[in-house]
Amino acid sequence: MRSILALEDGRSFIGESFGAEGTSVGEVCFNTSMSGYQEVLTDPSYRGQMVAMTCPQIGNYGINRLDDESDCPHVRGFVIEELSPVASNWRSEETLDAYLKRWNIPGIQGIDTRALTRHLRDKGAMKGCLTTLSTSTEQAVQWARESVGVLGQDFVREVTPKVAFDWDPDSVLSRAWSTAHVQGRVNGPEGGFAPLPPVRHQIVAYDFGMKRNILRRLRQEGFGVRVVPAGTSAKEVLAMRPAGVFLSNGPGDPAALTEVHENIRQLVTQLPVFGICLGHQMLAYGFGGKTFKLKFGHRGGNQPVQDVRTGKVTITSQNHGFAVDPASLPPEIEVTHINLNDQTVEGMRHKTLPVFSVQYHPEAAPGPNDASYFFAEFAKLIETSS
Repeated sequence: MRSILALEDGRSFIGESFGAEGTSVGEVCFNTSMSGYQEVLTDPSYRGQMVAMTCPQIGNYGINRLDDESDCPHVRGFVIEELSPVASNWRSEETLDAYLKRWNIPGIQGIDTRALTRHLRDKGAMKGCLTTLSTSTEQAVQWARESVGVLGQDFVREVTPKVAFDWDPDSVLSRAWSTAHVQGRVNGPEGGFAPLPPVRHQIVAYDFGMKRNILRRLRQEGFGVRVVPAGTSAKEVLAMRPAGVFLSNGPGDPAALTEVHENIRQLVTQLPVFGICLGHQMLAYGFGGKTFKLKFGHRGGNQPVQDVRTGKVTITSQNHGFAVDPASLPPEIEVTHINLNDQTVEGMRHKTLPVFSVQYHPEAAPGPNDASYFFAEFAKLIETSS
């Protein structure tokens, strides 16, 4: 079936439909990861967006429940060059096409994703319309222009949990999958999963649209995690007497979450705090800083970041369309990491308080594990601050 991807600036692409039929609108962005399409689809940070994958063939290893990063996919549309005709992997439970149909998400294949990516790089991420309806490209462009973008939008309210809960109280969901256990090189009752360490620190995690692998990595590092909705007050958090506070990733414009900024402002003087992605941006607001919208964002598992204190470079997994304005930060905040592609802020810390954050995803999923040490760093920060 014919499908149209139309952008608000008038550029359009004609391809073949897969997944669900119908019409969807949202901000169109691109992701440069070579794999991990299921994690991209189920990352709540993509709420309100349509994602184009730059890798030319997608769907080759299918879909399986263990790799979901949330309860459902959050993208509004999926754009690829070629849908693999075969889903071949021993863990596969469903094809990508069937998965998108089940969740009523339209996809388009057979377009020049290189041309689309270059257009978005040159012109910036923009609103788009993906439709399988028998309509003109001019009408699809008009639907794109009339849609709501990301700037000024609070999508967190759509993805944050309704009530607080304890993550993985039975220590089952967080176990790391281990090839050593599967292949019999390590004996034990875990059956393909590495055992977990005992809980050493009880923390509260604000869920602004948190990926499950963040929770898994926190538990693997010895944290017991109480997950709370985005609107939880600082007073409520302090009443739980946690050893620290974690600020998660999430979708939308960080400037729109003014209530969260105030809660963070109260918490940073009371407890150790670690923020990532949207949490990093809102921590900046908590200290009186600001953010700005990037031209086309950083999305993919190959983003180079430098620790300006040591000169060390790591390859990181990222997904964000906003960045912290370094000129807006107060003197007590030190920029610790920068993006080597555009020199934007990728990490910061308070010079006297036990508070730090990074713009990228140390839990990866998908992506490299170069930055996973930050979870251990958070544990050390709590231990030295108590």
